[in-house]
Amino acid sequence: MKIHLEKSFLYAVLIAGIIVLADSCSTTRTVFDSKDLSYLYNPLKNNINPRYGIFNESESRSVLSVKLFTNELFFTEANPAGVPMAQMFIAVKLYNLSLGRTIADTAFYDLDIVKEPNKEEYVYQIPLNVRKGNEYMAEVKTGDKIRQVVIQAFVPFNTLSDFNRYNFFVRGHVAKNSLLKPVVRKDEFFNVVYGKRRPDSIFISVYPPSEEIPYPPSMVLPERSIVTKPDTVVALPYSDTLPVMFPRKGIFLFRVSREVNEGFTLFNFGDDFPSMTTPEEMLKPLAYIIPASRVDSMSAVRKPKMALDEFWLNCGGGNVEKARELIRIYYTRTLFANYYFTSWKEGWRTDRGMIYIIYGPPDKLYKSNEAETWGYRKPSVQSKWGPRYSVKEDYLFFTFKKRENIFTDNDYYLSRSETTVTYWDKAVQSWRKGIVFRLDNPEGI
Repeated sequence: MKIHLEKSFLYAVLIAGIIVLADSCSTTRTVFDSKDLSYLYNPLKNNINPRYGIFNESESRSVLSVKLFTNELFFTEANPAGVPMAQMFIAVKLYNLSLGRTIADTAFYDLDIVKEPNKEEYVYQIPLNVRKGNEYMAEVKTGDKIRQVVIQAFVPFNTLSDFNRYNFFVRGHVAKNSLLKPVVRKDEFFNVVYGKRRPDSIFISVYPPSEEIPYPPSMVLPERSIVTKPDTVVALPYSDTLPVMFPRKGIFLFRVSREVNEGFTLFNFGDDFPSMTTPEEMLKPLAYIIPASRVDSMSAVRKPKMALDEFWLNCGGGNVEKARELIRIYYTRTLFANYYFTSWKEGWRTDRGMIYIIYGPPDKLYKSNEAETWGYRKPSVQSKWGPRYSVKEDYLFFTFKKRENIFTDNDYYLSRSETTVTYWDKAVQSWRKGIVFRLDNPEGI
């Protein structure tokens, strides 16, 4: 199954680069901050990566789907039944944002998951009480009771319309499994299910994939607009068993009427997504540390792999092992940027992806309904007052604000006016010299 293969590849890359990531991204906290959610974007701090989906089943009930992957669960036979079993829980608090973040519903599921042969995922559906015309946020805590690990997630949705993305869900055409992901690949067949009245037709608006990358954080410029005009619109007779497949890259918006400008979106970012395996693809994220014109010239040569290898070898001062280490870090970050931040374009092309690749996972992360704030630790300042010493921690903060988007609810842009000093030029020069940039450790890799 493709979802499982994708997850397996993510962890294969993670295992290969785990020592490097630990060196480049690890943090030491002296004070526990209960509001800090930095583990969400740090694979070394996050053992469980569930997928989530919301479906508005009726005007009074929405269903939260939580998918757990077998290869992330910890199974043990140390239980009365003596069978391989994972002991998990899922706790949900549903907040009504339209009524001042009041609690609308709660749920708790105590799960004893018996390992089944060849089963790659376990999906749990949690009904939630809702009312029509409101915005909601589901706070989901997924815990492993044996390993004593708890992962927190925030799943936004609303009941404002009968035509928006929360009234659709997608399942595999053959296995009938819930996909719970917005990205599909060539030759992957699926069914799109609309949960309200049965429409006569469904309309697929096809948009080109975005090739833009964000401006550097040091540049205060107007935000680029989101593409809103489709290349084409295809009408198909509706059936919840109709097999659909996208043979090429693009953005595909499903609507139940030509007059409605909202619906459910799926993306095709290529067969290798979220990874990068070809030199042509691997050259593109270098635009963050070298001019775009140089990326274009490297891509145009007869052997782009040779140009790519030569670039990283020069960054590593001619040291092959150091060049490999730089490649491993840079493209592992690129992969996880795709995994965490993909919205209407690949995650590495987003503002959050740019900061993640160049600065690494944040040391601090605070979330609200409208924004995320990332903090990167600066070198500690030690001061003396009489016989006593004090150590002050300071952070470089980036704020990303959520933006309304017909394609996704995961679109955030960097509020550049809130960060006047970004150390961007210093960070870029550090990478070019073969040093993975860290504010609190700028000397070595």
